[in-house]
Amino acid sequence: MARRYDTNDATDRSTGLREAASAVRRGELVVLPTDTVYGIGADAFSSEAVSDLLEAKGRGRNMPTPVLIGSPNTLHGLVTDFSEMAWELVDAFWPGALTLVAKHQPSLQWDLGDTRGTVAVRMPLHPVAIELLTEVGPMGVSSANLTGHPAPEDCDAAQEMLGDSVSVYLDGGPTPGNVPSSIVDVTGKVPVLLRAGALSAEELRKVVPDLEVAN
Repeated sequence: MARRYDTNDATDRSTGLREAASAVRRGELVVLPTDTVYGIGADAFSSEAVSDLLEAKGRGRNMPTPVLIGSPNTLHGLVTDFSEMAWELVDAFWPGALTLVAKHQPSLQWDLGDTRGTVAVRMPLHPVAIELLTEVGPMGVSSANLTGHPAPEDCDAAQEMLGDSVSVYLDGGPTPGNVPSSIVDVTGKVPVLLRAGALSAEELRKVVPDLEVAN
């Protein structure tokens, strides 16, 4: 049966984070608040756990799971051919609502879905998420909803959809909004905006003026 913890209560937060970290290490699923919407997460390096995550959402491998990290330094072990412009975006907008699609290290033993050698990675601006990610390392995290349903802005909505497929729910109260992160592809010579979300093309171009927008 799923356990739920109120992270706005100091005691509950400490217990919840400890229980969530243990669950992730056991290959189980957790729900956590982020700066955009609630996410459902699993150990990024457990292919079975990521498969369970996709199944819980009713999502196919053709929509791979993004990865959340707790520090920009973690990127060094995850990505390759990361350009100077990509680092400038990290410096300007992380932690925050910017997801970067980069080439992942070919040596990594993970299976996030049909990624074609890339990974969508982000550092969220939320203390609970960062604390959990710092404890357990990179997590595969997707919005905590059934595919085709609205992304949840509170823990109740997430639990109503996902139920006991999740071991631990971390309830951080309502999220700031349901605007998703912006997604920028940095696998080529010029960054390409794939999805405008919390950050507009104009805001991104203040840092990387050459940014292109996908058709």
